[in-house]
Amino acid sequence: MFGLFGTQFAPEKDIPSQEGKVIVVTGGNAGIGKETILQLCKHSPKKVFLATRNEAKAKDAIESINSQLPQPADIVFVPLNLSNLASVAAAADTLNQSTDRIDLLFLNAGIMNLPPGKTDDGFDIQFGTNHIGHFLLTTRLLPLLKQTVTKYNADVRVLSISSMANMAAPSLDTIISEDLWKKGGWTSYASSKAANILFAAELAKRHPEITAMSIHPGLIKTDLYSETFENSYFMRFGMALVGPLVYHDAVYGALTQLWTATADKNKIQQGGFYSPVGKLQKGNSWANNADASKKLWEWTEEKLKEKGF
Repeated sequence: MFGLFGTQFAPEKDIPSQEGKVIVVTGGNAGIGKETILQLCKHSPKKVFLATRNEAKAKDAIESINSQLPQPADIVFVPLNLSNLASVAAAADTLNQSTDRIDLLFLNAGIMNLPPGKTDDGFDIQFGTNHIGHFLLTTRLLPLLKQTVTKYNADVRVLSISSMANMAAPSLDTIISEDLWKKGGWTSYASSKAANILFAAELAKRHPEITAMSIHPGLIKTDLYSETFENSYFMRFGMALVGPLVYHDAVYGALTQLWTATADKNKIQQGGFYSPVGKLQKGNSWANNADASKKLWEWTEEKLKEKGF
């Protein structure tokens, strides 16, 4: 059972039955996403779609997850490259054609502190992947999410995985500027994490029949840090020195998104930003910035329209 600084929560005991539910997890082939699928599959969902770039890694993850279950779960790989809008649109089409409901959508995939660069469509690589790709996927799935509400399950949730790095983000004008990619890897990453919070808050406002929230999973040692460690002796040294004291594993990292996905709906604040475990960050400046969330949503829609999406 985990309850550090927040809610007491033990997934195997506290997650209710997921029978009949259809779940989508982006980046579910490793780390927090894989652990999220494993824990939910212990509670008998109808189907899980694992959306990620690498088919071989996805199949390895599915095999690993099923090896830990009493009976194999129905987990299906969906190709998804969030840094390519055509791939995102194709993934949404695949999902729309493969199921008539989605009960839980985890916008879990992400990249962190990469060298300056751009997506295939010309956006800052981290902002474009972590925010714009997920924005397009979600909006393309909105009719299906709403159909689930009216036809199957009034409690449909979208969970956007952010980070406390949002506090290092620059102004919104800088975030949406064409020069963001020149500002450095951490600024780019922090901007994308602020955008994840703004997106969840605005989604909650525009589509209140869907419960939307954003999440900081904690300081988790996952593959996200591989680029940072590879390029920085100081980060490698620092991790060796203090990592065991401050960083958690993926099992812990999945807790807050599992809690916000499955806890009593009355305990969840629509559009809220949560940290471990299930702790609402009431004072987060991005979650409370209605003007910025509206502006980012409209800006993203316009940019996607310009790209033909």
